[in-house]
Amino acid sequence: MSKITRRDFLKIAGAASAAGVLGHAALARAAEGGKGSARVVVVGGGFGGATCTKYLRRLDPGIAVTLVEPNAKFITCPFSNLVLGGLRTMDSITHGFDALKKKHGVNVMHDTVTAIDAAGKKVTLKSGKTLSYDRLVVSPGIDFKFDTIEGYSEKAAEIMPHAWKAGPQTVLLQSKLKAMKDGGVVVIAAPANPFRCPPGPYERAGMIAHYLKEHKPKSKVLILDAKDAFSKQGLFLDGWKKVYGDMIEWVPGAKGGVVMAVDTKKMVVDTTLDKHKAAVVNLIPPQTAGKIALASGLADDKGWCPVDPRTFESKMQPGVHVIGDSSIAGALPKSAFAASSEAKMCAAAIVALFKGETPAESSLVNTCYSLIAPKYGISVAGVYKVTEKGITEVPGAGGVSPKDAPDSFRENEAKYTVGWYQSITADIWG
Repeated sequence: MSKITRRDFLKIAGAASAAGVLGHAALARAAEGGKGSARVVVVGGGFGGATCTKYLRRLDPGIAVTLVEPNAKFITCPFSNLVLGGLRTMDSITHGFDALKKKHGVNVMHDTVTAIDAAGKKVTLKSGKTLSYDRLVVSPGIDFKFDTIEGYSEKAAEIMPHAWKAGPQTVLLQSKLKAMKDGGVVVIAAPANPFRCPPGPYERAGMIAHYLKEHKPKSKVLILDAKDAFSKQGLFLDGWKKVYGDMIEWVPGAKGGVVMAVDTKKMVVDTTLDKHKAAVVNLIPPQTAGKIALASGLADDKGWCPVDPRTFESKMQPGVHVIGDSSIAGALPKSAFAASSEAKMCAAAIVALFKGETPAESSLVNTCYSLIAPKYGISVAGVYKVTEKGITEVPGAGGVSPKDAPDSFRENEAKYTVGWYQSITADIWG
């Protein structure tokens, strides 16, 4: 890393985790006398929600925790780009909830929350059931603003997939890449900030380019970007050039990267300056908080959920906590690691609040690995703290991969990428 070594960062991250979560073991022991008295319902079984259920039970086994998640299996957006590159299968990024049920005593219900009654402290499910709670945690991920691009819609996404929720859309985009003739142009349209996983579209460009280089070397990847800058930009640009030559082209917003309209029949993408004919279009639309957050009055007029940075309790609805991509978490990006970090902090805060105590000061961490090629990885990491300005990054406690690193460093970063994924998914669903 450019500011601290990886070993130093891991020490900081480990210390933050211990102070922010495991330091509440005393609270858990003290709460044993109230077994069964506290009920927490968690909405959404992704990186945020699933983590929160596990750590609530670890910190206080006396809390009755119910997870409401519509899907029997959770497919991760992290590493879905590797599926597109031919490096992973869908099965390898699919995780079940058995460990949460059997090892941690979480009541897992495969259903959908259709309404939240914050005043009455209950949620209504699609099945017609009603669940009462003392505290509610909402971690619904993101939803899409389809109508901001002329010609694009949920139906149009079946022709120009977004694949920004892993699952059928990932498989659809993969099938279109496989069916494309050599020499075709793959257009990736990246949205303006804020959106889920800031480096994601650019890792995707590298993974698709890897597939094309192996199977359709006359083809090209064109990134049309609504922004003029993006996460780890210098590292991505250098890596693309080194590995793929001129196969990947990035067009910033100021130079015609903003997508205004699409024609799904002609496979044309219309920007502020040009029209682009494509063989495959991966259009990632602007995003908002998940539907249930919007429907329940948890979001502001910009479509995201303001929260207390110390507890992640909603500023709109008391007794409801919002974590993960839907929340407004200050300097923390909308990433899987950040969601998991927020979940642990939220769980510790809830345990303290049940005891009538002030939640302890905690640190949050984020690290994000990206693959440019199978043996070419890059990363960014940061440590964050709560200040009077909200969640802010700790100066000097993070950084990005060095610019002029040898091939061996990039290869190790690629290995760390795999290790990161195995570690975080094992922690949450293992």
